[in-house]
Amino acid sequence: MDRHFQCTLCGRCCYGMLPLTVEEALERAGRVPLALVWMPVPKGARTFETVRRLGLEVSLGRHRTVAVLVSPMAYLPPAMPCPDLTADNRCAVHEVKPVRCRAMPFDPRRREDDQSDSLTPRPDWICDVSAAAPLVYEDGHILNRMAFDAEKAALQAQAPLLRAYAESRLRLSPNVLQDLKRVDPRRGVTGTLALSFTTLLPRLPDVDPTAFADAQAPVLEANLARTRSTGPEGPFHRYYREVLETVRADRR
Repeated sequence: MDRHFQCTLCGRCCYGMLPLTVEEALERAGRVPLALVWMPVPKGARTFETVRRLGLEVSLGRHRTVAVLVSPMAYLPPAMPCPDLTADNRCAVHEVKPVRCRAMPFDPRRREDDQSDSLTPRPDWICDVSAAAPLVYEDGHILNRMAFDAEKAALQAQAPLLRAYAESRLRLSPNVLQDLKRVDPRRGVTGTLALSFTTLLPRLPDVDPTAFADAQAPVLEANLARTRSTGPEGPFHRYYREVLETVRADRR
């Protein structure tokens, strides 16, 4: 099916969580609250094989298996805009914006021939998908694929690092597996699991943990102050509070 698409600068895709590469996350430590978000996909889902190749396969017991992608994330509530979104809905860092933003609306976490519904705007988005917009997807192929391929390459390059990290956490921290079981879609509970980005730092020998903590602490403090402990912001508020304690300890 041929699909047309053009961004109208509505800014609605610039709200909430944003997947980043490890490098992008480190570069933005002084701008956004960071997390390592675990995203389980049940076996049988269309994205299972792609996510498994980029992440890892995890048995949850009782014949339940999920593919899990661990992604560095700008960890923002759904209603909170990216700090780089300007008042006129433009990107303040357009020339150096993350590969996830560049590849939109396509996503290499899915097969190339499974991108059609990504071109359907969400209810409050006003993307132009009329016949007057540029043709971007034809017969299951992305026509202008430079940004898509760049993000795919970035995900593949960091996959061994994040896979080794995830396997280690599952082996050493049984509570991580228990938390994954609670968000398993096959049990009727969807969602993600967020762990502190600081848990990855021991695998990044060139990163100074104190410098990272100095960058993240004021960001976490600011986001803790602007979010509520209840409602949709509750999980984010609690995460900021808990991680801030760890980050403050790293600054001592």
